[in-house]
Amino acid sequence: MENFISLDILFRWLHVIFGITWIGLLYYFNFIQGEYFKEAEPGAKADATKKLAPRALWWFRWGAMFTFITGLVLLVGIRKTWGIDGYILMGALMGTFMFLNVWLIIWPKQKIVTGIVEGDAAAAGPKALLASRTNTLFSMPMALGMIGSSHGGGSAGSIVEQASTGYLGMSTGLMAVLALVVILELNAIVGKIGPMASVRGVIHCSIALTVVCLALLQLL
Repeated sequence: MENFISLDILFRWLHVIFGITWIGLLYYFNFIQGEYFKEAEPGAKADATKKLAPRALWWFRWGAMFTFITGLVLLVGIRKTWGIDGYILMGALMGTFMFLNVWLIIWPKQKIVTGIVEGDAAAAGPKALLASRTNTLFSMPMALGMIGSSHGGGSAGSIVEQASTGYLGMSTGLMAVLALVVILELNAIVGKIGPMASVRGVIHCSIALTVVCLALLQLL
């Protein structure tokens, strides 16, 4: 048991470190670099696209990879030891979609935008931006799910899957939250950016989504 606790602390520490790297760069791309590119001189933008962006994308995608791996290890350990509640289930689903968006949409499209591979940069850019904005949208409620696990109240604070007895069922609010997350992820793949086009818009949308998710988890 002591060895397990030591490993649990180690993986929690690594999960936070990798998560800081990943989400910090996510916010950098969405709040800073993108706005700079709108105002930069063509030469400066071209130089940053060629030399700065690929370096940042390297840390970004591998931060996502190791955040996901350490999170998966922690999720398995939590499930076996204590069981899974609604908060961690919501956070884990959002985090998984965010990881997949990085590796299956953002990075492949950004390789085209930055000239690493050939392709239609004009078409790839908006696809990468929509997925990146969706990750930003998910980031605040995802964090709520992580810190709310074992601490939050309401129906989502109860165990969804008991380690010893198995599946116990999900609340109506949790099912609504999970459905909403899936719909938003589908929009990231085939939808439109809508009010997330601006920095202020995506921040407001993320806050609103956090409030909606919290209300559904607490009240239904």
